[in-house]
Formats: sequence, C-alpha cells, structure tokens
Amino acid sequence: MRVVIAEDSVLLREGLTRLLTDRGHEVVAGVGDAEALMKTIADLAGTGGLPDVVVADVRMPPTHTDEGVRAAVSLRKAHPGLGVLVLSQYVEERYATELLAGSTRGVGYLLKDRVADVREFVDAVVRVAEGGTALDPEVVTQLLGRSRKQDVLARLTPREREVLALMAEGRTNSAIARQLVVSDGAVEKHVSNIFLKLGLSPSDGDHRRVLAVLTYLNS
Repeated sequence: MRVVIAEDSVLLREGLTRLLTDRGHEVVAGVGDAEALMKTIADLAGTGGLPDVVVADVRMPPTHTDEGVRAAVSLRKAHPGLGVLVLSQYVEERYATELLAGSTRGVGYLLKDRVADVREFVDAVVRVAEGGTALDPEVVTQLLGRSRKQDVLARLTPREREVLALMAEGRTNSAIARQLVVSDGAVEKHVSNIFLKLGLSPSDGDHRRVLAVLTYLNS
C-alpha cells in the first residue's frame, strides 16, 4: 500500500509514518499543509504514481480551520479512485458531511484518539485504500442524530416550517400572523401542530416553544 500523509505536526506525521512502514506499507510522501498535499498528488499523478490512500488532518496551515478536509474533497473529485482518510481532534459534523456528500467508497473519518489503537488505525487505512469505508463510531453517532432531527422536521408542512422559522427569529404568534397575513388563530393552529409533530407534549409547558426552536436551529 502506498500512502501520502498530510499532517502539520511533525511528531505525529513521523509517528504515522513509522506505524505504517513498520507494517510493510510505503509512505511515499509526508507534507505539512494542504497546498503541499495538492502539489504532491498532482506530481505523483503526472508520473503515473498516484498513491493508494491519503491520510490528512482536517485542520492545517495557514488558518488551521478546514484546509485539510477541503483538500480531501478536491482530491476525491479529481481522483475518484484515490482513498482519503481524514483525522480530526473531535467530530466536526459539517466537515464529515461534506466529505461523505458524494460516494462513500474509499473514504474515512477518524478521531485522532483512534490512532492510539495501532491495529485499528492501520486496518482503517488499508480498508480505505482498498475502496472501503472507515468511520469513527462518534462520527456515526452524531451524523445519525442529525439525520433523525432532519427526519422530524420533514414531517412539517411548508407553512409549518415557515412558522417555525419565524419563531426562531423570536417573533410572537401575533407578529407571525401579521408577517404571513393570516389570523392569530391560524398561527396558533400551526404552532400546535408543530409541537405535536416534534413530540413536544403539553407537560413541557412554555418550554415547548424554546425546544421547538432549538430543534430547528440544530437541524
């Protein structure tokens, strides 16, 4: 297996290299930022020596925000057969979702803590290189939770979603009625339906409005 590692921490980059080479794999390059990663893959592809998998940190220089994952997404588009495994300090749903938006073949998202289990980490790298998927259990748990929230909101009618969006802006029922040019009674009916579909019982009292808005904002 031929691997390219992109990690700005020299210590971790060298550690990953040692883990993989000790198990018979070839680390063809190790780089410290996304720009160098993109250039390295382009050079290797130009000589017909594209690696089997790239292991990249989500956050890399210069801003340490999303350079790594954006490079990973770009590489998957440019080289569909290239496996990409990203490492993150903690679960970042937006980045995980972006990485998994297309095909899940040859893709992985692991927390860096998982590297401590050497066998599990190396198995994940090999699996991704072979076209499989390697997702950290924490990533799966959070993405499934997000999907459930979206499924709940999917039960709402377009008008109910509109009412909920206005509720999230902090508007009262009367203000919502004026905005939508409907009666206060119509808005109250929509709000009651929203509570019902979101599973918010009357026992939740006035907190139902807050809970409904939180569900909307977290979706």
